[in-house]
Amino acid sequence: MKSARPAVPVDVRPHEGTSTGEGRTREAVARLLMEQGPITAAAVAAELELSAAAVRRHLDALLADGEAEAREAPRRGPRGRGRPAREYLLTDAGRARFGHGYDELAVAALQYLGEHGGESAVRGFARSRVEALLGSGAQQIAAARRPDERDEALAALLTARGYAAQAREARTGVQLCQHHCPVAHVAAAFPELCEAETQAFAALLGTHVQRLATIARGDSACTTHVPLEAPDTGRKHESTTTRPRREDA
Repeated sequence: MKSARPAVPVDVRPHEGTSTGEGRTREAVARLLMEQGPITAAAVAAELELSAAAVRRHLDALLADGEAEAREAPRRGPRGRGRPAREYLLTDAGRARFGHGYDELAVAALQYLGEHGGESAVRGFARSRVEALLGSGAQQIAAARRPDERDEALAALLTARGYAAQAREARTGVQLCQHHCPVAHVAAAFPELCEAETQAFAALLGTHVQRLATIARGDSACTTHVPLEAPDTGRKHESTTTRPRREDA
């Protein structure tokens, strides 16, 4: 029987800045939009017992951050003078401040896949995901003539996919650093995702690469070492992922 994968906690921490009075009030306004939206500013003020000016200040901030959107309120009866009332509701970005269960759902789905399809099914999914992630950009990377051009092209592609990547020169080669990983919590339970990614990098760059660190293991960035030496085109390139050695107590 396969051992269970470790559970991955879902990040439901309060939005940054809620420790201050201003932050707590904005959190209350956002929560009301989530629970009762679309809702007018006047209704928010009445519900939270705030002044109209204070509510509009927080609504304007949420709008500016892309966490809320406004639309004209449905008209009931003849239109009076003045500007039409507006209603406010949270966007997907605004709802994210209250946490979500996407990571938990992804882990549960992969656990089910592993239990019913085996480890090979999980690895197959991981490879398929990387192929979809790279998409048509993989052809552009492979078409680059020089190794440094391929490194830079891969970093640019990963950045466009949300990984905030950089290709940095090192003494013995290039270090590809990914400062963000959208699937880090899932990869902590399923390292196959990291392994498939590393193997795809090796194939694209045409050389052996070595994963030195990953955000999924608690490192500050995912770091992949690309050596300086020219690849041996007569062999199939492989990749390795190293884990930090622990000193004996």
